[in-house]
Amino acid sequence: MTRPCVSILVPVYNAEKYLKRCLDSLLEQTMPDLEVVLINDGSTDSSKEICEDYAEKDARVHVYSFENAGVSKT
Repeated sequence: MTRPCVSILVPVYNAEKYLKRCLDSLLEQTMPDLEVVLINDGSTDSSKEICEDYAEKDARVHVYSFENAGVSKT
């Protein structure tokens, strides 16, 4: 199994208004071997569900969810 050449880490907290636009933009990139790692920091809006939907549709997307710990920990 080959590992991705570039990993993009996206901290997510209550970003439902902008998250789809962000993810669509990242996934439209033409770079081969790209992965997008979404780190949900305890969102209270629908951000977690949006992340999970994208992960189900695209194997390059990985989601990790934690209780809110703040951006520096995320």
